[in-house]
Amino acid sequence: MKKVELLMDSHGLDLALTRITHQILERNRDFSRFGVVGMQTRGVFLAQRITRKINEIEKLSLTSGTLDVTLYRDDYRMALKQPEVKVTDIPFDINGMDLVLVDDVLYTGRTVRAALDAMVDFGRPQTIQLAVLVDRGHRELPIMADYVGKEINTLPRQEVALKVAEIDGEDSLWLMELEEGD
Repeated sequence: MKKVELLMDSHGLDLALTRITHQILERNRDFSRFGVVGMQTRGVFLAQRITRKINEIEKLSLTSGTLDVTLYRDDYRMALKQPEVKVTDIPFDINGMDLVLVDDVLYTGRTVRAALDAMVDFGRPQTIQLAVLVDRGHRELPIMADYVGKEINTLPRQEVALKVAEIDGEDSLWLMELEEGD
C-alpha cells in the first residue's frame, strides 16, 4: 500500500472534530442521560477528543466509553486467523441514554451494524447517533451517519487510513492506493 493523498493534517482533523462536536451540541441539549462511545481502535481516540470538547464547551465531566465489535462482525468466522479481541469499557449504564457512537471511517456499514448489535447487549439506549470522521461511500447496508467530518468518493482499490497521535505519533488522514498483491 502506498500513500496517495493527504486528506487532512492535524489542524484539519481538529477542525472536523470541532464541527462534529458543535453539531452534536446543537442536536442534544440534555446531557444528564448522554454518552459518547468510541469504536476500537481509532474511533476510541476520536470519541475521547469529542468528549473533551463537549466537556470544555458545556462545563461537564462526561467520560467516553470504548466498544470492541470484533465478535459481532459477520466476517470474523470467515477469517483464517483467530480474531484479535480488544477492550470494551462502557463506564455508564446506557439504558435510556442518548448515545453518540464514534468511528473513524464509514464504508460498507458492516462495522456499524456490528456495533449496534453489541450495544443492545449492554442495554437499551433511547437513541444511538453515529459520528464518523470520514464517509467514503460504497454502503452495503442501509446505514447513514448523523455527523460527518468529511465525505469523499473512493474507488474499491483505495483505502482511507487515519493516524492518531495517541498510537501513531501523528494526526493525519490519508487516501491510500492498494498495490497489486495487497
